Amino acid sequence: MLTLKPLSTSVIGSYAWPSWYVWAEEAIRRGDFGAKDIEETFNDAVDLALREQEEAGIDIVSDGEMRRLGFFTAGFYGRLQGLRELPPERRLGIPGHDQRERYEAVSPITAPNGLGLVAEFVYARERTIKPIKVTCPGPFTLAGRILPGSVYRDRVEIAYILAEIINAELRAVVQAGAEFIQIDEPSMAVHVGDPRTFLDLLSRTLRGISVRKGLHLCFGNFMGRPVARRQYRPLFPAILDAEVDELALEFANREMSEVEIAREVMLAGKTLAAGVVDVKNYYIESPEDVAERIRMLLTYISPQHLVIVPDCGFSQTARWAARAKLRAMVAGTHIVRRELGLE
Repeated sequence: MLTLKPLSTSVIGSYAWPSWYVWAEEAIRRGDFGAKDIEETFNDAVDLALREQEEAGIDIVSDGEMRRLGFFTAGFYGRLQGLRELPPERRLGIPGHDQRERYEAVSPITAPNGLGLVAEFVYARERTIKPIKVTCPGPFTLAGRILPGSVYRDRVEIAYILAEIINAELRAVVQAGAEFIQIDEPSMAVHVGDPRTFLDLLSRTLRGISVRKGLHLCFGNFMGRPVARRQYRPLFPAILDAEVDELALEFANREMSEVEIAREVMLAGKTLAAGVVDVKNYYIESPEDVAERIRMLLTYISPQHLVIVPDCGFSQTARWAARAKLRAMVAGTHIVRRELGLE
């Protein structure tokens, strides 16, 4: 299993789109690109995301989720059969969560050709020598944009179907050599219901996965906007029973609120991937800002149990800001590493 050094740095998943990729994405959606054009565009975008993470000094990288054209659509819903796309609830005015994609189940949901994670990982593995985190939305979050129609009873039933689909995909990507899997489940923090249902879903999703496992819980980041009351406490202590090695939680944009949770995560034998730069804010943290936040965390958790990350993915952040924030995050981590004699 992948082992981490104290105060390792990583990312949550997505990376910021460069301007040329925004233009290319619009052209792809119009149908202007051929298959080889699309492949070349995606490959170049992944290369850029990996290079900029490496240049910043990130220890554990991702492929930037650059092939997904957003958190969901091209990477996941577009690979599921049994869905009918619905128009967004609102098209005009200020961008918000009610302008996002929606689907309805019209027949049993399947993914006969998988979810694409294997090909994503195999390409990234060829392009970097750094450890790679493979990210995948969890079943409850993925079910959130699907109406049950006459096929399913409710969102939870859909989530259990998706858990089996995701589990098959994760087994395949582990077989391909992945050593670190992260499940992204913002909806678990957004819709505070029965934590035991969430844990059972997660268990089914990760069944048979023996590599390092992470769980990312946030409060939404579409257009840089959260979608819920931003408190983790309702999930505790139940979430500590999750069958994962690491919890990834956002702290910076909440002014380090609930930082004391770090101790509970450590005592449960898990690593905390703590968000110390705010991806929703265009204030660029200084290295000392980052160092101060890490020191605050270290009053509750040991360096061996702490990973330094941004609050969330960078897909909703301008590239110039994402680059600056990553560099500051790594520089601030080095300040604290030196203080602790870790380098």
